[in-house]
Amino acid sequence: MSEAPEFSRMVDLRSIGNAPVDLVASESECAALAARFGLVSIERLEARVDLLPDGAVVEASGTLIADFVQSCAVSGEDLSMSINEPFTVRFVPAGDEPGVPDQEIELDEDELDEVFYDGTALDLGEAVAQSLALAIDPFATGPTADDARRAHGLIEEGSAGPLAEALKGLKLS
Repeated sequence: MSEAPEFSRMVDLRSIGNAPVDLVASESECAALAARFGLVSIERLEARVDLLPDGAVVEASGTLIADFVQSCAVSGEDLSMSINEPFTVRFVPAGDEPGVPDQEIELDEDELDEVFYDGTALDLGEAVAQSLALAIDPFATGPTADDARRAHGLIEEGSAGPLAEALKGLKLS
C-alpha cells in the first residue's frame, strides 16, 4: 500500500455543494512538500476551489496562493517567491485514461490537467500540491546569478553578444 500524499484532502463526491472549498496546508505539510519539491521551505500554501460535478467528472477551479523559498538555479542563494494564480483540474474516474500505457498518446489541451480517482472520493489537496509543483520556476535566478556565472567562468563581461545587449534594456514582467 502506498503512503498518503503530504497534503491530502479527500472530498467525497456525494458531499459536493455550491460553496467553495478552502484548503490550508499545515506547517508540517508545508515542510514535507518543500522536501518533495526541492524547495528550501514553503511558508504558506492555500487554495480556494469551486467544484463543479458533471456526472462522474468533477471540474475543480480556483486560486492557488503560495509563499516559498527556493534556491537560485545559478548561485544557490535563497529566493523568496510568491504565487497567486488561477488553476483548473478535471477529476476523471480511473479507467477513463486514454490509450494503452506502453503506447505514445496525444492529449488535447483540455486533457492535460486531468487527475484520475477511484471510488467516491477525490484528493483535492494532492491536486493543489501538483498545481503548485507546476507553477514553480525550476530555473529561477536571483540578483547575484550573473556574478556567480562570472566567478565560475560561465560568462565574461562584454562577451554576451549583440542580442544580449539589445535585450538588456527590456524588463520582464
